[in-house]
Amino acid sequence: MNDVVQMKLDALVNLLGEMQSVLVAYSGGVDSALVMAAAHRALGDRALACIGRSPSYPQREFRAAVALAKQIGARYRVISPQEELDDRYNRNDADRCYFCKTALFEKLRHIAAGEGWNAIADGTHCDDVGDHVHGMRAARDRKIRSPLIELNFTKADARALARALHLPVWDKPAMACLASRVPHGTAITPKLLQQVERAEDALAELGFRQFRVRHHGEIARIELASDEFDRMQQHRREVVEGVRAAGYRFVTLDLLAYHEGVESPADSLVQLHVPTSGPV
Repeated sequence: MNDVVQMKLDALVNLLGEMQSVLVAYSGGVDSALVMAAAHRALGDRALACIGRSPSYPQREFRAAVALAKQIGARYRVISPQEELDDRYNRNDADRCYFCKTALFEKLRHIAAGEGWNAIADGTHCDDVGDHVHGMRAARDRKIRSPLIELNFTKADARALARALHLPVWDKPAMACLASRVPHGTAITPKLLQQVERAEDALAELGFRQFRVRHHGEIARIELASDEFDRMQQHRREVVEGVRAAGYRFVTLDLLAYHEGVESPADSLVQLHVPTSGPV
């Protein structure tokens, strides 16, 4: 570990230690995993990783998050934010994330008040500022701490520190919630999210790492990192079968490579399969 990384890691551990006790909003991604691991290093059992389990959170991500917390030896608890009970979230307007994060943070505030935790922290970093406006507003309204922002850490910093701590997720691709796959204005339902999850599970099982399955009614629009296009060609048949098994009629590939936080326009599609009575 070089001196700069060590200095930044020390600053994070010290900041979390100053909180005396902390609940960490933990999803298993690199950013929240870093905060969770640093909080555990600083506070031991006075740090608790809280995993919000809901229809918008893929089961494979939940299992991985639990496994990582166990590997580190950090305390964790599974909570149910129940954002799906809020009609404002289900409407899926542009501010959907505000109501989703509100449900999570209110649940954490309730736990903190009832059990005497001093602070609540999340894994938001400086590169999130332009892309996660509504979620950050929900955090600000409820006085949630963002240690990585307080220390001016970027995504690159988070990955470097996670690697220094030997966290296996240090290079894990970003994983937004399943609701982000649904165009604004299309109502969110648990059934729809399950459909998206099944389609994405089919890609994950084939070894794809950076992908999204965007929901457009009976059309599934797949976004991939540019370096995974060759894999798509190799596994075209299995992808079509897996995504159709999730309930989609048409399977399409977005010709624009996936970029984190960027929604590819729908006119960049190539159709992988139009269903017929014949073989795939």
